[in-house]
This record gives sequence, C-alpha cells and structure tokens, in this order.
Amino acid sequence: QLTMSLNPSMLLNEENSQGLKRNSKCLESLELQTPSSVQDNPLQQLQLASQEVLEKAKKSGRSKCPRCSSSRMFYCYTCFVPVETVPTKEIPTVKLPLKIDIIKHPNETDGKSTAVHAKLLAPDDVTIYKYPCIPEYKEKRHEIALVFPGPDSVSVKDIAFHLQKYSKRGVSGKDDDCSREPLLKQAKMEPKGEEKNLNECISNNRNEGTRLKKIIFIDSTWNQTNKIITDERLQGLLQIELKTRKTCFWRHQKGKPDTYLSTIEAIYYFLVDYHQEILKEHYKGQYDNLLFFFSFMYTLIKNAKCCAGKE
Repeated sequence: QLTMSLNPSMLLNEENSQGLKRNSKCLESLELQTPSSVQDNPLQQLQLASQEVLEKAKKSGRSKCPRCSSSRMFYCYTCFVPVETVPTKEIPTVKLPLKIDIIKHPNETDGKSTAVHAKLLAPDDVTIYKYPCIPEYKEKRHEIALVFPGPDSVSVKDIAFHLQKYSKRGVSGKDDDCSREPLLKQAKMEPKGEEKNLNECISNNRNEGTRLKKIIFIDSTWNQTNKIITDERLQGLLQIELKTRKTCFWRHQKGKPDTYLSTIEAIYYFLVDYHQEILKEHYKGQYDNLLFFFSFMYTLIKNAKCCAGKE
C-alpha cells in the first residue's frame, strides 16, 4: 500500500536501455493495439474514458507543460497538469467520497510517482504533501485513517468499528455514558433492563465511526517509509491494510509481497472496498478512471515486453 514509481516521460527510453529495443514493425503494432486487446490484461475490465488522447500524445512525443514549459510526456509531474498535447477536457475527472492526503518522501523522484495520477484525475479531493511538510492530524483522528500495512492494521470493512475509539470524546476529553468504556466491556456491565439504551449507544458510536472524512497514503519506496511512518504527527491514527489485492505494477520491488501496491493502485482499491464495505453501495466503476494513466502505461510495458520476446 505504498508507492513504487512510474515515469511516463522517460518510459520508452528506460525500456530501451533495458534491452527492450523494438523494430519498426513492432512499433506499428503498438500503435494499433488498445488496452482491451492485450491478452491477459488484468485491467481490461475497467470502465475507462477513451484513451485516444493518450494514443495521439504518444505518437506526438514529449510536449510542453503549460505552466512551467518543461518537456514532458502526457502530464507534468511537478505542476500536476496535462501537457499541451493532452487537453484537460479530454482527461476524466473522478469525484471521491472522501478527501485524500498523499505524503511524498522527499527522495522519491517526482517523475516516478504514481501519486500524481490521483491529483490529475481527482484534483478537488487529493492533496500531495512533500515530507516533512505535513498537516497535524491529532485533533481529527476520529475521522482520519492511514493506509499502511502493519501488526495493528485493520481491514476496510472494520473501519467503522475501530474508529469509534477515536470519537470526539477521545479528542476533546469529554466523558459520557456512551464513551466511558469500550463497547464490549459495556455490554457486560449494563443490566439487562438497560439493553435498549446500550444498543442505541452502540449504534450511535458506530454511526459516528463511519464518518471517515480523510484517508492518508504514503508515497515512497518501501525502504524509505520508516522515516515517515514513525513521525509523531501520524502516531495514533487508525491504520488500514489492503490484504487481498495484487499489484500490476511493472516496477514492483524485489523481495516484497505482490500485495504491496503502487500508490495509485492502493488508492483505487481502497475506494472500491470503501464503497462496498462502508457506504454499502453496489460498485459500478465509479473510480475506475483513477487508473486512466496507469492502465495505459501498463499496456505500453506489456506490449513492449511481448515485442521484445520477454513474455
């Protein structure tokens, strides 16, 4: 559930340097292929906006960022905007059910981060911070969670239950009948005659717990995470782990489980699970376009490897 990286502006050069040189016939086939035509593409079932604009941009090559004039492919990873050959109106916009903070390690290369995808595709709901410049979260820990695997991490479906511990009582110091003891302990203490009030109390706590308003992701390589995750400003936050998803990332770090996702994958899968487990709504592809750039780059890599005889 942390980042690995992606650099669309340097992708083809890097692949060539790794020995994946394509001849002209191979390049022609790449231009004709679409994500849905790639065999065994695990992302082909996504409900995505047309990627024709990315196909055209790929053929045109690098273009200028409209803000800083830097030469980039598809988008500028420092200004978080599409380049001139990729009109903003042709890039999908995704509305998220909560706010997302992404904490980026200072040594994480800007051009290799998939976190920028989230900012490009959900600009109103995503904020990227470069560590150590991050917000204070302590006063709102009852409505914030951190996606990070660890011994105390819980699954998405258990968010509501665990967040009740971080209710406003815990933040403000207030103490009332409903929050005086953990729910299970209350159940043993309360007389049977007050069972109805206890159930109402539990219900109120759970309703409060479902009010997750912000989710935090860390954008860094796994070897760089310790400095961020041990920061005192992140201590005491509920930690969430995505245990059942497998990465499609082409730069997965060796020696790490395939359940360790790139940043944009972690954001996408968290939201899908949140939609189903917490909002209790049927998922109809509402967040699929968060993988708009990721799926396109996945296809380029897949095709390049096939042409080079690597797969």
